[in-house]
Amino acid sequence: MTSRRVLFATAEISPLARVGGLAEAASGLVRSIQKTDVELTVVLPDYNGIELIDETSWALDVPDWCAPARARRGKTAEFNDVILIDRAGLGRPHPYVEPTTGQGWPDNDWRFMCFSAGVAAVTRDLEPDVLHLNDWHTAATLGFLATPPPTVLTIHTLGYQGMCDSAWLARIPFEPWRFAWFDGCNPLLGAIRSADHVIAVSPNYAAEIVEPEGGMGLHEELRRRGDDLIGIRNGIDTEVWNPQTDQHIPAQYSLETLDDGKKAARDALCAEFGWTPGGDVLLGVVSRLVDQKGIDLIAGLVPFLAGIKARLVLLGSGQSELAEMIDSAAAASNGRVGAVTDRYDEPLAHRIFAGADLLLMPSRFEPCGLAQMQAMSYGTPAVATRVGGLVDTIIDVDRHRATGTGFLTETNDLAGLVDAVHRGARVVRIASRRRLVQKRAMEADWSWDTPAATHLAVYESAIARHTD
Repeated sequence: MTSRRVLFATAEISPLARVGGLAEAASGLVRSIQKTDVELTVVLPDYNGIELIDETSWALDVPDWCAPARARRGKTAEFNDVILIDRAGLGRPHPYVEPTTGQGWPDNDWRFMCFSAGVAAVTRDLEPDVLHLNDWHTAATLGFLATPPPTVLTIHTLGYQGMCDSAWLARIPFEPWRFAWFDGCNPLLGAIRSADHVIAVSPNYAAEIVEPEGGMGLHEELRRRGDDLIGIRNGIDTEVWNPQTDQHIPAQYSLETLDDGKKAARDALCAEFGWTPGGDVLLGVVSRLVDQKGIDLIAGLVPFLAGIKARLVLLGSGQSELAEMIDSAAAASNGRVGAVTDRYDEPLAHRIFAGADLLLMPSRFEPCGLAQMQAMSYGTPAVATRVGGLVDTIIDVDRHRATGTGFLTETNDLAGLVDAVHRGARVVRIASRRRLVQKRAMEADWSWDTPAATHLAVYESAIARHTD
């Protein structure tokens, strides 16, 4: 695909604004597409403090309730072309939640409706060949465009749809009926109904969300899209998550030096949490602390650690009640749990991926998941629930001995997690079996190359549909 111009709208992109997997996925895809002939422009809310190189700006034609708004355009060290939607009220210390309470900003509906109106204004000004929207924060954009360009919507998670008061329907000028959902306004639904193609971030997640159990109320709407709904597995940035070049770990390593590299990382991680390296299996968790991620199951696992002969290191931030749950479990663990629950610390995440024997991901739903691919790149198999993209990226060792790369639970509950951790611990204690599993995981292609090429094909399909 050559000579195409793509406008890529997202609420977060690493490292400019990062909360979770959306930022990492957006960054990885954009960086990969930037290696092609496609001219891609990132559109992001101006959260304050983002400096642009060679900056220009202009006023945006937005509705009165959003005015005045401006676009700031320039480059950053990571991205060739960035536009920031600048309007008083969009910039906050956290994109979504009030830091002291952990609750969403009460005006998030206005903030992201305003952002969507700004994206629509930029779309009219630049006339891109393709508009790529990501999640609910950008989904209302199509309601502010009389004639949208070829459009692709990526659903990173259906768990957040942007539901807001029905009064917003009167402020959406074009086909507001698409956003009407029972007695409210559902931005994500409007884009699902309007976009040329809808992408789910893994094939298995695309299959799950057309069923009542996984569709979060929108399964029938998604099923109606038929072949327009496409599952494309996310990738990871293999330049950032690479044990051969990683400056955050004690010693770089490859497959050939795996044992020595993992031992150095494991010993250092134990020392970091005040433990003497020993025979216990070291479990790692790098996760947002939200209900989706099964954090309560991890807390429930803690009393079983002594029987498994395991220790656990956890890094994450999020809901205060879940942080308190983990902190309480750690305090009662007789020194078997080390937890950092008040922040995301990327260097520590690298050290956990390198130093842990197993990564835990007991998610209740997981559209794709990135941590399991990042950990496997470091030779750390994952123990995960059998949901979403975890199924697309982890092959259970006990079901598929010749090809297995990790461990999937038989049931998505505490009993299933305890059983899978037991199975994983048995395998990593046998050096010959452990190395085989690690080798398969490290040799897998987790890069964005293939997923990005598939995205470009979807862009072409959307363009062809409008041409026809």
